[in-house]
Amino acid sequence: MLSARSLLRSTPHHRPALTTTTITTTTITTTTITTTTSTTFTRAFSTTKLPNGISLAYDLHEPPQGKPPNNAPPIIFIHGLFGSKKNNRSMSKVFARDLNRRVYALDMRNHGDSSHHARHDYPALAEDTELFLQEHGLANTTLIGHSMGAKTIMTLALRNHSDFGKYVQGMRKIAEANVTKQSDADALLADYEPALPIRQFLLSNLARDQETGVQTWRIPIKYLANALDNMADFPFKDPEAAQWKGKALFVRGTKSHYVSDETLPIIGRFFPRFEVRDVEAGHWVISERPEEFRRAVVDFLLERE
Repeated sequence: MLSARSLLRSTPHHRPALTTTTITTTTITTTTITTTTSTTFTRAFSTTKLPNGISLAYDLHEPPQGKPPNNAPPIIFIHGLFGSKKNNRSMSKVFARDLNRRVYALDMRNHGDSSHHARHDYPALAEDTELFLQEHGLANTTLIGHSMGAKTIMTLALRNHSDFGKYVQGMRKIAEANVTKQSDADALLADYEPALPIRQFLLSNLARDQETGVQTWRIPIKYLANALDNMADFPFKDPEAAQWKGKALFVRGTKSHYVSDETLPIIGRFFPRFEVRDVEAGHWVISERPEEFRRAVVDFLLERE
């Protein structure tokens, strides 16, 4: 049996990769998924009410050309762990412009403006996403996700060690220090992450308390820390039991350690019609190489029209 943990993790000895996924269905709901562990595929979604899903906050980006054609599939954009819809604002506007589609940038549970909940795993995130599609009556959609968002989309398509641990340690240290300046928070976080762009990304989750002036986290660090094992895992273990037979695009960041060349045959067992496009980038391929990412996604989606 093939391990899903092997599917989405790699050792330092192999060339790493990220992926982007597009999924399109031909039944109740058509969904295109693009992830930065990325894949593109088509899948039907049920209209059965989802009692455990959380309604998600979102931003809607309209195409500047005006109302898109009725047959233009809207795009759903899902951020990664510790991210929010704000991280995808610029790229959402680009996709709305280049593809003449509406783009919904989501805040997942425990992130941004969405509700907090102790449960944080991929089946729950996938259910939240499916509930969003139901609530907004969205069909023929394209889903684009980075990292946690990518796995969420892959989970949604397949169902009917990372640095995040040290990030949590640094974020907890900031919370305990009661700092009032973001520069002081950055100095504390530098002990855990040397790269300034990554620190700036993480610190975007800070907000100043209006009464005390202390910098506090807008996201529930406790819940997300407890969910790290869930975020590293993947809920599907056997490709014989769960398989997506639509097309899937994987856009890989070759400097990331999450998806190696050796995992590609395993990916192929779950997504037999997948394609791969490599981008010279690390884990945050969307922010590191936005033009390359834009071109890969736009070209792939235009080829399907």
